[in-house]
Amino acid sequence: MRYGYSPGAIGRITELHARYYHQHWEFGLFFESKVASELVEFLGRFEENRDGLWTAVANKQIVGAIAIDGIHVDAGKAHLRWFILAPECQNFGTGNRLLGQAIDFCRKAKFDRIYLWTFSGLDAARHLYEKYHFRLVAKQAGSQWGKRVTEQKFEVDL
Repeated sequence: MRYGYSPGAIGRITELHARYYHQHWEFGLFFESKVASELVEFLGRFEENRDGLWTAVANKQIVGAIAIDGIHVDAGKAHLRWFILAPECQNFGTGNRLLGQAIDFCRKAKFDRIYLWTFSGLDAARHLYEKYHFRLVAKQAGSQWGKRVTEQKFEVDL
């Protein structure tokens, strides 16, 4: 597990998202460019006391990531973003460790709540969120990722 930016992180995190969501959900260029541009914007304003980025590394390559975007710190909210794990690294507890690191960071940073946006059908991720007491607070049809899905908002109070 690594904390913070490392060379190649933007490209690799974007690639992990693009490959997974294209293969399983047929997301395309819109989604990949959205991930890349928002990740660049996030890291361009990154503040260590407010924001967090963790990567899982195997064989010197990033195989997973998670971020906490604390831009809304004044409202006490942390935005969990870019949670991804390469398929070959799933079911070994790595996702659990990444999510645990992010939640611990939020507690130490004194956030009141963590929220995230996802969509229905990502059952393994939902199971992990619910293990950490996230609850579904909203769902709606939408296309914020470039394809029509049932968007879901999860939150957990700290």
